[in-house]
Amino acid sequence: MSAIVLVAGEGLLADFVCGELSAQYHVIRQTDFKASVPETTDLALVLHDFWHPSIHLEAEKVLVPAGIPWLRGFVSFGEGVVGPLVVQGTPGCSQCADLRRLMGGFDRKDMRELERKLAVHGGISRDPWASRTGLLQMGHLIVAETQRVLQGRRCQLKGRVFLFNLKTLKSSRHFFLPDPLCSVCGEWPDDSSIEASISLGPSPKISADSYRCRSIDDLKEVLIKDYLDYRTGILNGKRFDLASSFADTSVNLPLFTEDVVTGGRTHSYAESELAATLEGLERYCGLAPRVKRAVVRDSFRNLSNQALNPVKVGLHTKEQYERSDFPFRPFDPDRSMDWVWGYSLLQERPILVPQELAYYNTGCGDGFVYETSNGCALGGSLEEAIFYGILEVVERDSFLMTWYAQLPVPRVDPYSADDRELMLMVNRLEAVAGYDLYLFNTTMENGIPTVWVVAKNRKLEGVNLICAAGAHLDPIRAVKSAIHELASTMLMLDKKFEANQDKVKQMLNDPFLVQHMEDHSMLYSLPQAQERLQFLLDENRPIRTFEEEFKRKVKHADLTEDLKDILHVFRLLNLDVNVVNQTRPEISRIGLHCVKVLIPGMLPMTFGHHFTRLAGLERVLRVPVELGYVKQPLTVEQLNPHPHPFP
Repeated sequence: MSAIVLVAGEGLLADFVCGELSAQYHVIRQTDFKASVPETTDLALVLHDFWHPSIHLEAEKVLVPAGIPWLRGFVSFGEGVVGPLVVQGTPGCSQCADLRRLMGGFDRKDMRELERKLAVHGGISRDPWASRTGLLQMGHLIVAETQRVLQGRRCQLKGRVFLFNLKTLKSSRHFFLPDPLCSVCGEWPDDSSIEASISLGPSPKISADSYRCRSIDDLKEVLIKDYLDYRTGILNGKRFDLASSFADTSVNLPLFTEDVVTGGRTHSYAESELAATLEGLERYCGLAPRVKRAVVRDSFRNLSNQALNPVKVGLHTKEQYERSDFPFRPFDPDRSMDWVWGYSLLQERPILVPQELAYYNTGCGDGFVYETSNGCALGGSLEEAIFYGILEVVERDSFLMTWYAQLPVPRVDPYSADDRELMLMVNRLEAVAGYDLYLFNTTMENGIPTVWVVAKNRKLEGVNLICAAGAHLDPIRAVKSAIHELASTMLMLDKKFEANQDKVKQMLNDPFLVQHMEDHSMLYSLPQAQERLQFLLDENRPIRTFEEEFKRKVKHADLTEDLKDILHVFRLLNLDVNVVNQTRPEISRIGLHCVKVLIPGMLPMTFGHHFTRLAGLERVLRVPVELGYVKQPLTVEQLNPHPHPFP
């Protein structure tokens, strides 16, 4: 008995496919799903010469519960779309594919609005680019895929779509990841304290000299193939910087509001592309709570016995909140807000964290504080992600502590590290880019090696100074990381500085004109701003060696042991480490983890001088005394009033 194929639709594409399949299978033709679908249907095809989103949603509601696999084909603004093959119980439906295709496009905002209108008012009767030749090409592919499905052979369109340019007849196949929030096939479980619990387990390092538990080589095959696709990928573009001193690569994370560019900086373009992709996935996970549904909404006063106190993470001042253009409201312990579950590694218990602190794109409009991706990190294990999340918090805290307290931290000779790669990196920046490097030890009371690197321009044009920071248990790695950061911004800042000097000069006298991330670096491109860094650049200061400044730490074969050493120090300092697991299904499928680390009391990085967060953070007043830089605690009035130079 021949298989039964239901063809729902109208137009040339549906007519052609019906004609081709009728010789082999029993074909039932319907224009829509108003008539009942035979239970014995082996495969359904939904085919149109136009795009009508509501028809595909109706197919999901009718066919999937009935256990009938289905495949669609349609035309949208000169592009033919075939797929995906939707099978009951397998994530990755037509709605997921539409979301990924929509987000991959540079006209996504307009297309989203158009999609909504078409869903309400109906689709156009025929796309003007739907030529007979193009539709026949689509039809042949649909027939071939139908035969593969019904004959039990390997299909080409599970989790994939074919896209046809009907102007050129060029076609391409694209993989897409299911959307965990999809209203049709997604699952969005409620957030819970049980799921937030963390029990640190073994995380063996890949080698004695590594601080990773998983090699990037293990990921290279899947990272680019599954996540970086210009049409349907979570990341939809890449660019190699051929002018930088090192092999810098950037990838694009498309959002509805903006494009977020993330970078990879190594000595190899291939490795930089992988690093940039990983950073893009980290940003993707940290933007908003797409893992579990927040179910706790209450005031801090009612939740204080099980919640992180927002005051301890640093707030804005009363004067900041009173500014007419300030987008945040003062924290009110009696005002209800959304909370997500995290885990306190000091208290060893689940803890509620304000959602706007756990995810940095959720506080606008009704939030109480400006939050960034500070403390977000990706890892091959949960322990590795926590380790690098802590390092990022430490790096930014040390930089800001040094800046606000204007600490005369020790200058270190980079050549004293006895590391050939570091020596070559320093020499390359001096010879190729024309910058001298100054290295400073900004390690704070936690003892984790942190560095501040200043690049000073020797050329007659371009920016004057660029700053960067790094933190790592291995101080040489910290320095290399900072140098890569410096190199990646030099040429970009040179060009922008030359084009915007008048605006930058105004920032010198009006700090509130420093409103964006790059403004901080641009301000210190001015030679006139160098005096603000004189507490670092004092030429009379003796230059120290790596051995004098950085004490060798015990090496472990397991990264978890390094993490436990760090946590022990933080416990002694009474600094809690709170972790929110941001891992999304899109990355857990390949064994990656993403977290947000919050350490109340440490200084959070902010961009835009009006967003400075110092209220409630007394460490910046106390620690300089503990480290011996000053004889008595600082006052708020003594803190550096200028915008910081972090890039």
